[in-house]
Amino acid sequence: MRITDTADLWWKNAVLYCLDVETFMDWDDDGVGDFTGLAQRLDHLVDLGVTCLWLMPFYPTAERDDGYDITDFYGVDPRLGNHGDVVEVIRTAHDRGLRVIADLVVNHTSDQHPWFKESRKSKDNPYRDWYVWRSDTPPDTSDQVVFPDQEDSIWELDEKTGEYYLHQFYKSQPDLNVTNPVVRDEIAKIVGFWTQLGLDGFRMDAVPFLLDTSGNGDGEAGRLPDPHAYLRDIRAFLDRRTNGGILLGEVNLPFEEQLTFYGGTDGDELTMQFDFIGMQATYLSLARGDAGPLVTALQGRPTTSPDSQWATFVRNHDELTLDKLTEDERQEVFAAFGPEPEMQIYDRGLIRRLPPMLDGDPRRIRMVYSLLFSLPGTPTLFYGEEIGMGEELSVGSRLAVRTPMQWTSGTNGGFSRAKAAKLPGPVVTGGYAPEFVNVADQRKDPDSLLSFFRRLISRRRECPELGWGDFQVLEQPHSAVLAHLCSWDDGALVAVHNLGAEPVTVPLQLADCGPEHLLADLLVDGTTAMDADGCAELTLEGYGHRWLRVVAPGTRRIR
Repeated sequence: MRITDTADLWWKNAVLYCLDVETFMDWDDDGVGDFTGLAQRLDHLVDLGVTCLWLMPFYPTAERDDGYDITDFYGVDPRLGNHGDVVEVIRTAHDRGLRVIADLVVNHTSDQHPWFKESRKSKDNPYRDWYVWRSDTPPDTSDQVVFPDQEDSIWELDEKTGEYYLHQFYKSQPDLNVTNPVVRDEIAKIVGFWTQLGLDGFRMDAVPFLLDTSGNGDGEAGRLPDPHAYLRDIRAFLDRRTNGGILLGEVNLPFEEQLTFYGGTDGDELTMQFDFIGMQATYLSLARGDAGPLVTALQGRPTTSPDSQWATFVRNHDELTLDKLTEDERQEVFAAFGPEPEMQIYDRGLIRRLPPMLDGDPRRIRMVYSLLFSLPGTPTLFYGEEIGMGEELSVGSRLAVRTPMQWTSGTNGGFSRAKAAKLPGPVVTGGYAPEFVNVADQRKDPDSLLSFFRRLISRRRECPELGWGDFQVLEQPHSAVLAHLCSWDDGALVAVHNLGAEPVTVPLQLADCGPEHLLADLLVDGTTAMDADGCAELTLEGYGHRWLRVVAPGTRRIR
């Protein structure tokens, strides 16, 4: 196995970390996180072991959708800093070996964006066709809204011109018209601008909505002839402007439809996509104490280009969506992890973080993250996961998990010295408050969750077979156990996870192995012998987990 091969497609062996500058670290004590504060905390990320920083929107905003309603794609929210501060963060991150990507939100703008203000002035305004308008009364589209608690249609009447504009999300976020070549050129300029300042790629927001131009009118007039040709154009442009830049796409669709957004097996569209199917199956498996749903999801992943990659996660910045489960399955997960109405949202998801959902049980929490990092793909963390932050349900909505980062046990969790009323949101209270959960205390504790994450990420980085290799579920008799093998060239790793509360002994058989092989534990000290038939028995406590490297005679890899 040539470790040098992994440098070309760096994203296949990366660890991503998502944060919102606004809630990460406030350095000037005005109550709002800023780029200067982020720069001062980059070494925390380096110490943790992550390799790619993903920045949520930091652009000027009308503040109607937590930064996703953008008023200037080329700007920086002045509360967070300026372009010089952004460049300083990117430069310092690169100096520490971190790559940096940012949200690319070009499906829509804020209704306060100058483009839309011009567009709604008159029907013949030059910016009119930058958005999607219709003159006739739209049909009932209540079944198409993304936020059913806020909207009842994807069309909104503009009183001044008497026409309706399209908004797949909030009415304050009118959709851009990507069938207009001028708009497509502008999106390319946005990509080019930020890559010129040093970004290593983008997380593309709501990709299916960006490419869906079916609402642009009857028939084929005005639609993109081939929406995926446009996505290929964006990828090709990024490739020309960067050395190894990525497009990480938000595509919450069935696997076969996701394959289309990769560009099929050609891999010339999105570089990476989030595995929403696997994430939702993970929670169903956890609720049941049965690995079956997760096994089905993992084995259902379609074959992609060798250059493509799945991004795996157990939590992100949005609601924890369960929309791809059946209604009965969704109710099982609700009952297990969010039984109270205030924990649920849109009848399809949860607004909780993992530790409270698992009742703070450190065995289960560590098992889930061990599972995440052992699965084929690129693990993605949401800020605060490394210390076990909880949610603040009093906030409601998706903001419940977007609370200030907890650095110390002091005032405001060390996030800011400003008065609490000036913060972007309340600090978590209760059992997950900063006095109980913070970075400073866990840095000093070798048995803390933070220390566990450091070890886990270090081992993950030493096992490129997890990002590059073939995946195989291993036969064994326990429904609560997932045992799998990842192999790449001469490297192989066995991961075994017990999703149940009862201890088990797991018999395994590995092809082409015999008594000359050993299974070396990577997360703790120890080895397991194999017999002449390549069989071994592994013991697991309730919610136990083990990573074992298959050690062949004469191997030069360090255990």
